[in-house]
Amino acid sequence: MALAGTLKDFGIADILQLIAQQQKTGVLHLRSKDQEVKVGFVDGAIVSAESVAKKKRDLFGHMLVAAELITEAQLELALETQKRSLQRLGDCLISQGILTKDQYHRMAQLQFNETLYRLFTWKTGTYEFEQGPVHHDTHDLEPVRAESVLMEGFRMVDEWPVIRKRIPRYDLVFAQGKHLPAGDVPTEPVGEFASIGPSERRLHVLVNGYRDVRKLIDLSCLGEFETCKALCNLANLGHVTALMPVGEPDLPEDDIGFGERVRGALGRLAVSMVVLAGIVGVLLGTQLNPWAVPSSTGAGFAEGVLRQQIARAQVSRIEGALAVYRLERGEVPPSLDALVEQGLLSSTDVRFPWAERYYYRRVGPQEFILLPPLR
Repeated sequence: MALAGTLKDFGIADILQLIAQQQKTGVLHLRSKDQEVKVGFVDGAIVSAESVAKKKRDLFGHMLVAAELITEAQLELALETQKRSLQRLGDCLISQGILTKDQYHRMAQLQFNETLYRLFTWKTGTYEFEQGPVHHDTHDLEPVRAESVLMEGFRMVDEWPVIRKRIPRYDLVFAQGKHLPAGDVPTEPVGEFASIGPSERRLHVLVNGYRDVRKLIDLSCLGEFETCKALCNLANLGHVTALMPVGEPDLPEDDIGFGERVRGALGRLAVSMVVLAGIVGVLLGTQLNPWAVPSSTGAGFAEGVLRQQIARAQVSRIEGALAVYRLERGEVPPSLDALVEQGLLSSTDVRFPWAERYYYRRVGPQEFILLPPLR
């Protein structure tokens, strides 16, 4: 069966369904930008999913270290053993007593699931199915029917936008809120996601007021979607509370828009907080500062200093709006007018407190230059 083309013409779900219906055996090669994934099929069932151009966070050894199941030193020792014995990394860790068989199988399954279900985020790329025998380890993973993968993938795509409204960025830190009821005590539904199960209880123990979402994903070993959904449930019920993040959003590029890119209410709130902080800083730095230049001797100089301080706060506001736009669209805008059109800024924001507009130039999908106008 000759099957090749682009994902714009034939989506991931259609490809998986077709191979499953034909009960084919072979390898599906999927490529998008710098990513490449190979999915193995045996009689239409999925038996493997491997990321070829793996990022560090997707490597099996790094996943174990991030989950704090092993240390960096133990990983280095196992890698050295692997080079000499040509064994698999997991077998080396098990033989050295560093990892149990159960831990290995759980993490191997997690890596398989994350690789497979992340394909549903791909909007562009190419695919090619190569028929032939597939070599896979039957002891690691059980074959999965494509139909069940499709159902789970569609569920994730449908639920992600709602979750993203509560968790728009991965540098969010959560603190524990009200006490979590013991046992299987039913909870009253609040909102679209609100239930307490094993995943929620596991996450509640890990939340401590300084771990961000990315770290909670690593430690929980539940996967990205299940971790975020559990946090969303806990937040809806008041068992955890999100703290204000510091710095730029750190959602990975390939994670932004799992389902759809949504406008994060917390992102816009952060922009407002930056502006408020800037105004307070200006007041503290001028009107309330006993060492500020007296108006009787240096009104012109003081006015210039005040304008520069206001401009610094305004630049922070514009940068915050750019960050929200990038979170929604996956790239920075071509001009500041796009921020006005999206309602992230007003028309006066792109020049206040100057008569001229701020200088802005896009130099790449994620990079820009922003400067006050020349005076």
